[in-house]
Amino acid sequence: MKYGLVLEGGGMRGLFTAGILDAWMEAGIPFDGLVGVSAGACFGCNYKSRQPGRVIRYNKRFAKDSRYCSWTSLLRTGDIFNADFCYREIPSTLDPFDAKTFEAHPMEFHIAATDCATGKAVYRRLDKADETAFKWIQASASMPVVSRPVRIDGGDYLDGGLSDGIPLGYFESLGFARNVVITTRPHGYRKFPSAKMWIVKPWLRKYPAIYQALTTRHRWYNETLAYIDKRVAAGAAFLVCPPETLPIGRVCHDPATMQRVYDIGHDLGRAHLPALCAFLNR
Repeated sequence: MKYGLVLEGGGMRGLFTAGILDAWMEAGIPFDGLVGVSAGACFGCNYKSRQPGRVIRYNKRFAKDSRYCSWTSLLRTGDIFNADFCYREIPSTLDPFDAKTFEAHPMEFHIAATDCATGKAVYRRLDKADETAFKWIQASASMPVVSRPVRIDGGDYLDGGLSDGIPLGYFESLGFARNVVITTRPHGYRKFPSAKMWIVKPWLRKYPAIYQALTTRHRWYNETLAYIDKRVAAGAAFLVCPPETLPIGRVCHDPATMQRVYDIGHDLGRAHLPALCAFLNR
């Protein structure tokens, strides 16, 4: 039986997930595969490279650095999270990503992104920590309007959260029969239609399928949450979510707030260890 780990995004809410993952890495909890969306992809790749502490370290270090995440970056590059700085300079030089360990580790690593031409989810398994892999991770985390679509092999891609924000069904289709799901919203949260779609429509004139995905996202997202609850009740899924709304937004420049959210996740990850090990038959 294959055991999977499914990670939702949510921008800096993903630091909650990073705290959980670090607690489980420290405890030596193995999984057969991981699929991450947006921040879940950006931060989840460190589970395969076996680098606990790296996510909170570099986020706090560069929290106030305009090269990392800023309106200045958006104006200069078209990306609020500077693509070259985030996906090249940090992992290659400033806080090196352990590509060798990533590639040697047997756990599968998958990401979800959204095809700008169709508005549908696309999935990729990444076995190499090379330039293409970081392009796919960037695509998975590229929020519309404040990010440029990422061009890969002739296609344009944006945030996976637009089309499949919690890809439990995808992992089950690959044969992962028992899955641990980490969300960054409290249990019982439901998404509603946005009243501000008129604001983003002019920005997405070139990508009508992305605009359409944004208008319908609340429906499939809420259906996914209901499906997760059914799989939990059936004993096929193990859900971990914040006990209440996290005190952080998609963007944050305060290291203390980042640490607080990370600590909430780390403490919860440790508290869930006995039940998690029982679910994983460890």
